Amino acid sequence: MPFLMNRAAFAQTETKTDVTMSPAVKTNSFKMGSYTVTVISDGLRVSEKPQETFGTNQSPEAVAELLQANFLPTEKFVNGFSPTLVDIGTDVILFDTGMGEGGRTAGAGQLVAGMQAAGYTPDQVTVVVITHMHGDHIGGLMEGGQPTFKNARYVAGQTEFDFWKDPARAGTPAENGHKGVLEKVVPLAEKMTFVADGGDVVSGITGMAAFGHSPGHMIYRIESDGKALILTADTANHFVLSLQRPDWEVRFDMDKTAAAATRKKVFDMIATDRLPFVGYHMPFPAVGFVEKLDQGYRFVPETYQFEL
Repeated sequence: MPFLMNRAAFAQTETKTDVTMSPAVKTNSFKMGSYTVTVISDGLRVSEKPQETFGTNQSPEAVAELLQANFLPTEKFVNGFSPTLVDIGTDVILFDTGMGEGGRTAGAGQLVAGMQAAGYTPDQVTVVVITHMHGDHIGGLMEGGQPTFKNARYVAGQTEFDFWKDPARAGTPAENGHKGVLEKVVPLAEKMTFVADGGDVVSGITGMAAFGHSPGHMIYRIESDGKALILTADTANHFVLSLQRPDWEVRFDMDKTAAAATRKKVFDMIATDRLPFVGYHMPFPAVGFVEKLDQGYRFVPETYQFEL
């Protein structure tokens, strides 16, 4: 299936803080063994002052220096959101659901349109896997108060679900996330099963604990015909600032020490085993490799590796 994109989305010369760029249907499909993997852009958001999000335990000058060294602007950054569909023949499995209807007025919430462009409908999804329960991952679970993927069962980590559902979150910084889970996830709980580290979604798709970004953040290893791919979700949230400096703190990581340790563990494995990965916030099409570099890792975007 072709790589679909609207180049006008990248032609904008003026943006505002925390706005989503022009909505564009963007998908990228490739074969991984006998499976078809389709990465879908749910939208792009431009924000200012990257040093207030990444490297919060560093000086603003250090963050700016690293951005400049990588040919990136120092005052703004673009964050993408990339749910992933894995068609294994017997199941169509969706990993994360984007912003949903709540993000659509700002240009996000493009998952369903992207699925349709790639030849799928929401009714074809048989399994929805939630890597963690931040709003940009669960927002698309419901549409108009009804399940978006009405024929699906749901899979999540037990630790993650228990944390966000707990009424103890009320009155804490996690209160808004708690409300989002009550609205989007709890109504689906009867159709939900839970996985822990090493647990299978289906044969060939295995959950791996990657706690830190959130209390029960999970990643997934996908294997088919001797090939493997890692879905790293939010283990790293920027292809330079989080990968080249995995020790740098990120504002959205709930346990910053654990998140840094998880980044190094996961990307050491990916680099050592030379595995491809899909990162939810990597530059679209969000697929690539890493090699060890200096204090961290260098992101190597995929080009034609999956075409041959």
